[in-house]
Amino acid sequence: MGLLVVGSVAFDSVETPFGKADNVLGGSATYFSTAASYFTGVQLVAVVGNDFPDKHIQFLKRRKIDVRGLQRTKGRTFRWKGRYDFDLNQAHTLDTQLNVFASFNPQLPEAYTETEYVFLANIDPELQLEVLRQVKQPKLVACDTMNFWIERKPRELKKTLKHVDILTINEAEARQLAQESNLVRAAKRIMSFGPGIIIVKRGEYGALMFSDSSVFSAPAYPLESVFDPTGAGDSFAGGFMGYLASVDSTDESSIRQAIIVGSVMASFDVEDFSLNRLKKLNTADIEDRYNAFKQLTYFEDL
Repeated sequence: MGLLVVGSVAFDSVETPFGKADNVLGGSATYFSTAASYFTGVQLVAVVGNDFPDKHIQFLKRRKIDVRGLQRTKGRTFRWKGRYDFDLNQAHTLDTQLNVFASFNPQLPEAYTETEYVFLANIDPELQLEVLRQVKQPKLVACDTMNFWIERKPRELKKTLKHVDILTINEAEARQLAQESNLVRAAKRIMSFGPGIIIVKRGEYGALMFSDSSVFSAPAYPLESVFDPTGAGDSFAGGFMGYLASVDSTDESSIRQAIIVGSVMASFDVEDFSLNRLKKLNTADIEDRYNAFKQLTYFEDL
């Protein structure tokens, strides 16, 4: 089964206590589609400027990512500059230049409108809803959001959430959206907006999945070296949705497996800057780390 993602393709400049990288490939749709491409075909919808090098498009094509939905517009590509201190869970934005992304109007190629698995990466909730109007009969819709949209467009975001099956969101944003300090109550409140499943991303503490029937906790993989957390959440979402599309199943067992697969891809992402680690993966690497995740929480019955 194919997978559609709508989001950003960008240039990032990142500094952490362990190094820095300038003007490297980034963006939510880029991390998502790269992670997802290890499991299924991906259709990417985003916009770049005429300064975007062809080598990056060729990389996406080598990953068998369909780039017919990647618009090239006159102007400069979206740029983000940020810094992380030793608390790698918190990014400090130093500069944001939306450039061509400021006027992004996602238009799906006709072939994309039949896609059954859809991920709406972190963009204006009004654009997210416009994308959904173009998709004919999606089997599963998931989306991401951030504090900016929660603050600036809460009504529009809640309108979009009525049409979403799964929301991925970080811990602070879940509390902000629900206006609840308790995470369990926050998840229940957000589910009342529409999504049947809430996945709370907790950085180095893993992820929590809430549904009407259960709660599932996934640990973060303990890494000796973490260089750059940029794109970890999008890599998680890519692994998560890529796995679900590959098995064409949305039952609870598959959702739980997909959360671990997403955690696997996020754990690889943070081991290097930009997409450098994700580019070097193979199937054996992914399977080995998935099995290592299983051992993290394995215990015998009483």
